[in-house]
Amino acid sequence: MKIDRIELFHVAIPLPKSFWPSWIPGYPQTVNRFTLIRLTTDGGLQGLSAGMAFEREREGLGGLIGPYLIGLDPTDIDLVRRRLREISYLGWRNYWIEAACWDIRGKAEGKTVRALLGGTDDRPVPVYASTGEVHPPAQRAEEVLRLREMGFRTVKLRVHGATLKEDVTQVEAVRRAVGDSMEIGVDANQGWPVTIIEKPPVWDLERAAEFARAGKDLGVSWLEEPLDMYAWDELAELRRRSDVPIAGAELNAGWQEYKIMLEKGSFDIYQPDATMGGGIGDSKKVMDACAAQGLDFSPHTWTNGIGFLVNLQLYAAGPRKPPLEYPYEPPAWIPEYRDGILAEPIRISPDGTVPLPEAPGLGIVLDEDRLARYGEKFFEITPGGIAAKAIREKGLFTALKLAMKKGK
Repeated sequence: MKIDRIELFHVAIPLPKSFWPSWIPGYPQTVNRFTLIRLTTDGGLQGLSAGMAFEREREGLGGLIGPYLIGLDPTDIDLVRRRLREISYLGWRNYWIEAACWDIRGKAEGKTVRALLGGTDDRPVPVYASTGEVHPPAQRAEEVLRLREMGFRTVKLRVHGATLKEDVTQVEAVRRAVGDSMEIGVDANQGWPVTIIEKPPVWDLERAAEFARAGKDLGVSWLEEPLDMYAWDELAELRRRSDVPIAGAELNAGWQEYKIMLEKGSFDIYQPDATMGGGIGDSKKVMDACAAQGLDFSPHTWTNGIGFLVNLQLYAAGPRKPPLEYPYEPPAWIPEYRDGILAEPIRISPDGTVPLPEAPGLGIVLDEDRLARYGEKFFEITPGGIAAKAIREKGLFTALKLAMKKGK
């Protein structure tokens, strides 16, 4: 089996109202953007995946990945990962592409990706409502009550105030409103601070520890990204001081970094996103290491509907504790716009779970009409295209020599 065609799409799904992500303070997001990849084999199997995009920054990606992936056996995941790592030497981390090969492998073997990863439980998975904005405390408390009515039993709040008091007040208001009926997680978004528009305070160890002390009294279930993503020693120290579990690692660069965190004891809950930090392969290593060390695992999923499905398959193959992140911030960030090119949006059931796709592979089913409406194909290549490019750039004689060497 060989990859015979690569297609790349810019996808831009307009939001009904501006979304103000807490991780980019002061920046309104009006469009859900991502890059979609579709790999097709010489036997006609297709694999899909998507990577978050800020604008059209991947315009030249196809010319880079084409020679690495065309002709490759997509079911040889170790070789795929090696090629993606080689691509990264030239400046781009493209872990998200790996999932498309898992998708093909699952379809080839007639298995879901979770089954390929060793999962045997096909029951729906528990999810928590992951908010994305910082709202006035009273407003947020009312919103969380509505989330409870939808079936959520856990919510994650965002805090990004100028003072510790503002952050604590946010949690206090929600705790008063819900009592003991819901678990509350808190994301400080300090792992990779962005200060391009506004410049909120960057937490240090003392502020994180002080918030954790307040969080304990408020029954906070976990504190996420309280310090920089590379502050592994400080995170380990915070974990020693805190009675609230410390979570993070959504965006770190693969197993070589996760391994150090695990050795240093940086987190209680590991949250690698398989589309952002190491691919499905490295995330599975982290999940297994957490199980061996008595730690918890719940991947980050705040990307798009395809990214959610990738991480859903991974999560479903593990112990399923704590619940999985379900991005939800109405009116802008809801299933219709988060999952905009999927045939069916991914919705929560009244019992606070999400059903698992039954189809082989990742279970991604596109609405081709919506893809045509919101997507723009900016790259397509086949083996013939690779050959023509080589002849054009290297000359016929050199191109033939390269083809012969690659075929050995």
